[in-house]
Amino acid sequence: MGNEANKKFTWVIKNFSSYNSQTVYSDIFVVGRCKWRLLAFPKGYNIYDDYFSLYLVVPNHESLPSGWRRHAKFSFTIVNQIPGKVSQQLESQYWFDQKDQARGFQSMIRLNSEFLVNNELKIIAEVDVIDVVETTDIVETTGIVDVNGFQVLASQVESVNSLFKKHPNIASNVRAKNPHLRTTYLNFLLSLTEILCKSHEELSNSDLADAYSSLTYLTKAGFKLDWLEKALKEAGETRIQDIEEELNDLTQKCADMDALLKFLK
Repeated sequence: MGNEANKKFTWVIKNFSSYNSQTVYSDIFVVGRCKWRLLAFPKGYNIYDDYFSLYLVVPNHESLPSGWRRHAKFSFTIVNQIPGKVSQQLESQYWFDQKDQARGFQSMIRLNSEFLVNNELKIIAEVDVIDVVETTDIVETTGIVDVNGFQVLASQVESVNSLFKKHPNIASNVRAKNPHLRTTYLNFLLSLTEILCKSHEELSNSDLADAYSSLTYLTKAGFKLDWLEKALKEAGETRIQDIEEELNDLTQKCADMDALLKFLK
């Protein structure tokens, strides 16, 4: 596996000349908390049979939710292992998605022995993940798990995955990139869903007031919460009048207090 810190992955294809029209996959490696692998056609792909073809691939796209995307800038270097010879490098950037899980170069290098030493081809891939949208391709480190671009505790993964499975586009308009702010948003959302899991009898006026406040906060942040707003309105129908009466009582108490203060002066 490559080193995620420097975003590089080195792959050596051994017994290179033994491959005919076969495809060859590298091991899976991790960059930007996303899983990747390389796909090679040692004898070229399609009409490019005089060239070595090389691609960057999302390895487990079948298990990712509908609507996932990831934007990556990447480069491939075919290392010329003969002293004094120049290596070959090509680079690109692309949005990967369910329709296009691989991107690379059909004509990476012309097939010859110049780049081979002991019948081995050495490749260095460098990947820079620019943005990730709607992905549950998670990598756990030190108790923190990245789910759909949000860093959550391992104990929260099941709840968060369930939330995104039911509402896959819930965070597609969230603009914040700061991971701490995104985590704060998600914790607010989880708390809001927990409130609405209570029975109507268990919901207090304070619960509903907090829920409305959280819903407003999250909607302004870009979350799509029409379904939660509907559930909250249904849950609060029997309480709206009570809340209004409490607010009126509070307003009256404030007015009475102001009048008392004026009288005492």
